[in-house]
Amino acid sequence: MLKLERSSDGERTTIRLIGRARSEHLGEIANQIGGCGPNVTLDLEEVTVVDVHVVRFLGRCEKEGTALLHCPPYVREWISREQRQRRTNGIKED
Repeated sequence: MLKLERSSDGERTTIRLIGRARSEHLGEIANQIGGCGPNVTLDLEEVTVVDVHVVRFLGRCEKEGTALLHCPPYVREWISREQRQRRTNGIKED
């Protein structure tokens, strides 16, 4: 189960992901991000589990300017590995 909490300080919106983030949640996460404008931060402090689709999504978000706050070390490493693997295999980034 994944819970999303959104807060704003007037300049930046933070979306907190709480629980297990899986591929079936990506549509809702993307909708939340899309409805926040350009200054969005994803707070991952309370994420307990992610899958490879979420990791790839987070990597794309970060590349497009969305900050990842409190990103767990295992998620950070996984994002880095996925990006290295895509470059090594010659896969064009989305």
